[in-house]
Amino acid sequence: MTNDAAAAAGSSAPEEPVLTLDDIRAAAARIEGAAHRTPVVRSRTLDRLVGAEVHLKCENLQRVGAFKFRGAYNWLAQLTPEQLKRGVAAFSSGNHAQAVALAAREMGSSAVIVMPEDAPAAKRAATEEYGAEVVTYDRYTGDRVALGRQIAEERGLVLVPPYDHPWTMAGQGTAALELLAETGELDALLAPVGGGGLMAGCATAAKALHPGIRMIGVEPQDGDDTARSLAAGHRVRIQVPRGLADGQAAETPGELTFAVNRRLVESIALVTDEEIRAAMQFAFERLKMLVEPSGATGLAALLGGHIDPLPERIGVILSGGNIGLRRFVEIMSTAA
Repeated sequence: MTNDAAAAAGSSAPEEPVLTLDDIRAAAARIEGAAHRTPVVRSRTLDRLVGAEVHLKCENLQRVGAFKFRGAYNWLAQLTPEQLKRGVAAFSSGNHAQAVALAAREMGSSAVIVMPEDAPAAKRAATEEYGAEVVTYDRYTGDRVALGRQIAEERGLVLVPPYDHPWTMAGQGTAALELLAETGELDALLAPVGGGGLMAGCATAAKALHPGIRMIGVEPQDGDDTARSLAAGHRVRIQVPRGLADGQAAETPGELTFAVNRRLVESIALVTDEEIRAAMQFAFERLKMLVEPSGATGLAALLGGHIDPLPERIGVILSGGNIGLRRFVEIMSTAA
């Protein structure tokens, strides 16, 4: 599907498969050598606490500190030289912003990024350091999609979607491809869900390789748009969440991502801010890893006992680690 076709898509679900395992394998070939093949980490303490064998895919150690670099690089790698010369645009609360900015710089292009005024300072600073121009908006009253499209149209830029496009989803799905290549068959795979691109890509890869695997999404309790949508059988819109997990502050699932996830995702676990804090603290103290709130939700679901029945072998995507020292200390100061 072309970028123009994706932008013009209506509300009905696509008739043809949105994404295939071959798409994800092709994305893996494109990003090889550019994206990190992130480590899979085990912890005996975690296994004991959870009561299962847990494999953590550390996308907090990916370039730009999050899985988003996979999708952004796969996207820009398919643009023509003329499109790269004109430049790209994107809208993001932070991780996609950094990913597009870095991918554009590495490919000799330029980027304009629409970010919320209250985006984490560390994420905005990194985006600008990668050479992108940042345009801000009020996430609670503004429309980032409309603003992003307006800027792209006025300046002749290519708009790079953060999740709702096959190229983006295919790039994100390479995380599951790598994880399963290292671990072999797993009983379940947990991934955070915001717009749904990471889950859609990972679910497509995992289900194609191991049809019996349980795909479990994780959302913050106050940002349960996907959980509500799956229960309703159609996309549901909620108010913009205001909790810790800014990277999952979606009002509604993507159209294309939901078309995939409603078929492949078994359930959604919901976690509280307190459980997210506890997971971040555990990751820091016991795993010696820095994980941002959105990146810790899968771990929070496990530690909080929200996965029932509990599988024997579980994969968890730690989706990102972009958090500044001041914000990390602030969050940890209220941890139990």
